[in-house]
Amino acid sequence: MISAPHFKYYPARFPKTLTIPETTLYDNLVTTAKRYPNKTAIEYYGSTLSYKSLLAEADQLAGYLEKKLGVKPGDNILLFMQNSPQFIVSLFAIFQTRAVVVPINPMSTTRDLEFFINDGDIKMAIVGQELYDTVTPHHERGLLENVIVTAYGTYANPQEALGTLPAEVVAAPKEIPSAIDWFEALESDCTASPYEGKSDDVAVIPYTSGTTGTPKGCVHTNKTIQSNAFSAYHWLTLTSNTVTLTVLPLFHVTGFLHSCLAPIIAGGKMVLLTRWDRDYAAKAIEVFQCTHWINISTMVVDFLANPNLSAYDVSSLQAIGGGGAPLPEAVGERLTALTGIEYAEGYGLSETMSHTHFNPPDRPKLQCMGIPAFNTESKIIDPVTGNEVGVGEEGELIVRGPQVFIGYYNNPEETEANHIEVEGKRFFRTGDIVKKDEDGYYFIVDRVKRMINTSGFKVWPTEVESILYKHPAVQQACVVRAPDEKRGETVKAFIILKDDGKGRVTEEEIIEWSKGQMAAYKYPRIIEFRDEFPTTASGKILWRELQDS
Repeated sequence: MISAPHFKYYPARFPKTLTIPETTLYDNLVTTAKRYPNKTAIEYYGSTLSYKSLLAEADQLAGYLEKKLGVKPGDNILLFMQNSPQFIVSLFAIFQTRAVVVPINPMSTTRDLEFFINDGDIKMAIVGQELYDTVTPHHERGLLENVIVTAYGTYANPQEALGTLPAEVVAAPKEIPSAIDWFEALESDCTASPYEGKSDDVAVIPYTSGTTGTPKGCVHTNKTIQSNAFSAYHWLTLTSNTVTLTVLPLFHVTGFLHSCLAPIIAGGKMVLLTRWDRDYAAKAIEVFQCTHWINISTMVVDFLANPNLSAYDVSSLQAIGGGGAPLPEAVGERLTALTGIEYAEGYGLSETMSHTHFNPPDRPKLQCMGIPAFNTESKIIDPVTGNEVGVGEEGELIVRGPQVFIGYYNNPEETEANHIEVEGKRFFRTGDIVKKDEDGYYFIVDRVKRMINTSGFKVWPTEVESILYKHPAVQQACVVRAPDEKRGETVKAFIILKDDGKGRVTEEEIIEWSKGQMAAYKYPRIIEFRDEFPTTASGKILWRELQDS
């Protein structure tokens, strides 16, 4: 058993380790559908889908995949769509066949897809209708042999929805002769073979975002995913009465695990949005009495910037948290003032199927990764020497635990390069620079590759960003390096101003204010105002794109 100072901050009556079920992800849905057959699993723009119906549709689709399309255990299947009931149905249909889900960012281009299809040995896809044009070239030339297409709006009821629907949901179904229609598959008379899935079956291969290099497929089994799905289920205290606001993209590990898999274990309701909409989200919280909202910091910033927010009752919320990027302290304080809830951050990667660390719900710290999750061992090492560093010292985070992937798909060299042996144990190298305090809480400093070296001094963009958020006119900030003849590199900040600051606050004023807030080598020498930032589909700011602009 791992011994560490942070255990005293685990919630009362919580175990320090967790026994991982030997059942599978598909078994989770079967069990919940038996317990709560008529309970709403998904609330989607004025329509609902019960657990019984969710399982029945997944089984029907699985039968078609197996009997009509010849899908076999171990086949990799591209899941290319936005948040929708069809995404979740497809997920469990693929699980039932013991094939492997390869969820891909719906913002991917045709060229991006060619890489994923080739790298992932993919021959078939299940695709959202609005994304079919992106897939078409690969389908027409036979790279993809079979493509099932679905229109999200066939599962919505606009007359009963709470507001304006996204264009992708409003769009009427189109006839696409070269593709298989979703309902053709669902209404077939095919019956899937009896399920014989195993805990060690490969289940999902999420790809890394590629922000620091070529995307890599992270191979996860039912067991590695179950370890974190049950970890989240317990840590977030989910119950059959939990109502989760499911707004993070489901292709991404955080949304997939915390806003889909964990609620299904509990038998809770998922209020599902295809696109983030701060007004629709606030009204959904009020109407459906949402209790849990896992998000990314950019969503919280936008949510709090809504001038209509005071019109909504969000008092049903019991837990708010997220990951992907640290929530600036000033933003966290505004959220607490509004809801009375302290934001609980977590930390994780595609390689670890979401979290390795999370904040105790009753004792979170702002701008903090939290403490190691159940059964997880963490160390901070000097990235050059590999030696462990002390409390308060910065170094690279390495982790080991049951949620760590089994390797990069068809890439043993990268798998080995990203692991290290310490005291006879194999750890995954995260590439993130962190430090920890005397309580055993971990704090992210930044990505190794984001560090700015200005006249020999290390500047971590995340630290500078967190200070900039304290300026009353700053809505969002992203700090990058810029070339400097004298200092080698200097600090540049891209800033989105709040509405009342636009046209009033100048670049020079931000620089002068910054001088009084941070060390001389840290404050930004260059400010550039923007109306918006490029982001990933999961809401992460694409800092490298800004840096190269």
